[in-house]
Amino acid sequence: DVSSPKHGKVDPANMPHVGGNMWAGGTGGRDTAGLGGKGGPYRLDAGHRVYQVSQAEKDAVPEEVKRAAREMGEKAFKRRLKEIQMSEYDASTYERFSGAVRRQVQSLRIILDNLQ
Repeated sequence: DVSSPKHGKVDPANMPHVGGNMWAGGTGGRDTAGLGGKGGPYRLDAGHRVYQVSQAEKDAVPEEVKRAAREMGEKAFKRRLKEIQMSEYDASTYERFSGAVRRQVQSLRIILDNLQ
């Protein structure tokens, strides 16, 4: 069961963590920032294979936990914008332009990675 959203502990060795309720950047877990889990405050990619929990499990997260996770995510987003000296308007403008070329950039990254 989910209890309350949190960032989670950072693994200094960046080992992959699947499931659980402890590690930031893990996958398929609960309550912590990561990918493929449920009840976490925001997505956090540590570069590992993603294990996805079912949509039914995500839908079963209590509304108060979802609300707390959204609030935490919003605070983290605003804090990050402040760190990089970007306004919310700047972020939405960046997202609009970035979204228009996202597929092309991804294709170029794949090509460059293969050339390396």
